[in-house]
Amino acid sequence: MTHTVRTSIIIPSYNEERYIGKTLRSIKKQKYRDIEVILADGNSKDSTREVAKKEFKDIKIVIERERNTPKAYNKAAKTAKGDILLFIDADTSISENLLKAYDNAYSKNIVAATGPLLPLEKCSWDMELGFRITSIYIVKFLLAVGKPAIIGSNFTCTRKAFVKAGGFDEKLITYYDWDLSHRLGRIGKVGYVDDAVAYTSIRRVKKWGALRYFLFHTSNALLYAFKHKARSDYEDIR
Repeated sequence: MTHTVRTSIIIPSYNEERYIGKTLRSIKKQKYRDIEVILADGNSKDSTREVAKKEFKDIKIVIERERNTPKAYNKAAKTAKGDILLFIDADTSISENLLKAYDNAYSKNIVAATGPLLPLEKCSWDMELGFRITSIYIVKFLLAVGKPAIIGSNFTCTRKAFVKAGGFDEKLITYYDWDLSHRLGRIGKVGYVDDAVAYTSIRRVKKWGALRYFLFHTSNALLYAFKHKARSDYEDIR
């Protein structure tokens, strides 16, 4: 028998009026209904909050006036009622059984989990392959060797473990998701759930180009691995 938990879905946003509606509609399609949705908004200047309220009337909105995504995450997490926290991005849609798939996974004594992250928009076969290699095979390999590197666009953990790990590091502009997953890995098991598929926008890859995107994340991974620091030159793409 599956243990049912209440899940708090936390979505960071800043000027996401183009995407937030689709993201919330994907949540409304879930058969798993024991949820609350929290928008961790970075004081958007467009109609993000208005669109969110119209699309999801029960949404809770937490405003963080400082442009600091980890801080917005932490602020929203403090208001969460759920035993389980789910983090997705404002330009990310989730598959119809994602919440149920994660719920089932928590019966296996894990403290956190992630799943496949695939392109939201149509793209070339090689870009699709790149997403699969990165979010499935590399993440699974790192989990197998005890070095969890969870991508924040599709990431869940227990609220208890989140608090024990100290939440997101607010000094990091990037790689705060990877940093937290390392600390969660010291607390307990981090799982991979193949059925928990999320689809995220490839707008940054289109704007930067695949080479720049690859080089940025490769250099960032090395910087974090050897110096426990992360790059801060991460421009907003809207």
